[in-house]
Amino acid sequence: MITVDPQDAHDWFGFGVAGNVVGHLAQAGEAADFVSVGGDDTRPRGIFPFYVPGGEGFLGRFPLSSQAITLPVSDEPLNLQIEPEAAVLCEVGYAADGTVISLTPTAIGAFNDCSIRRPGARKISEKKNWGASSKGLAWRLFPVTDLRPDGATATLRIASFLRRGEDTNAYGLDSPVTGYSYYGDELLDWVVERLANQTGSPDTPLEDVGLLLRGAGSPATVLVGIGATRYTAFGESNFLVDGDDSVVVLYDVSASTPEQVATAVAERREDSLPAASVLVQAVGTA
Repeated sequence: MITVDPQDAHDWFGFGVAGNVVGHLAQAGEAADFVSVGGDDTRPRGIFPFYVPGGEGFLGRFPLSSQAITLPVSDEPLNLQIEPEAAVLCEVGYAADGTVISLTPTAIGAFNDCSIRRPGARKISEKKNWGASSKGLAWRLFPVTDLRPDGATATLRIASFLRRGEDTNAYGLDSPVTGYSYYGDELLDWVVERLANQTGSPDTPLEDVGLLLRGAGSPATVLVGIGATRYTAFGESNFLVDGDDSVVVLYDVSASTPEQVATAVAERREDSLPAASVLVQAVGTA
C-alpha cells in the first residue's frame, strides 16, 4: 500500500465515468438524462469533470476529503447519495498538440463520487462538486502498474456502508472491481478516446472534458472515478443526513471475506482490515 499526500491532490484533474455498471444510472434516477447520448446500459455513456485545478467557477473548488462529507447549504431538501467506486490515479501522456494519447495507472483506491440527486441539472458536473468535502478519496491506495483483469487488481472488491446511529447497512452491492462493464485496457483506451472526441452539447449531460483538461494546463496526473456500483435496496432509498458515516472499502478478497469486511465496519474497526483502502467520511453541515 502507498499513502499519497493530500496536498498533491490539489494538482490532479478529476473526472468520472458515467454508467460503467449495468443498472446504476436507472437506480440513481439518471437514465433519462442519457437518452440523447444514445447507446445502452451495457457500456459506459460518457465522462464528466468533477475538479479542474485552477479552473473558474464551481469546478475549480477542491472537493476531495478523506474524513468528511459536507452537506450543501440549500433552502430546499437535497437528496445526496454515496457513490461507491474505485478511483484510478493515472499519469497522462500528451501529444504535441495537447491531445491525451495515454493513461498509465499508478494507484487504485476507495472513492466516493458523492452526488446530489438534482432533477433538471443540465450537466452531470452540476451534481458533483458543491465545494470542500463534497467528494471522498482514501489517501491509502494500492500501487498498480496496469488494470489487467487477470493482474494485480483481479482480487479487489468494492464494498460500501452507511452507519447511522447504532445501525450499519450495506449501501452498495459488494462487487468485484473486474465486474465493471469496461475495465483494463478497454476502459483506459475508451477514456483516452473520449478525452479526444467527447465534445458535449446543450442537449446532453456531457461536456468537453478534454478541453477542460488542456485549459487546466495539461496536468501530469488525473484521478478517474471509474463508476459506481449498484445500490442495495437500502442504499437506493436512503439519502445522507447529518450525523451519518459514509464508508467505502476497496479490499483484497484474498485477505478478507465480504463477511469479515461487513463485520469490521459494523464494529468500527475497518482500519484494522488488511490489504484494504478504507474511506470513512462523517456527514455534517459546514
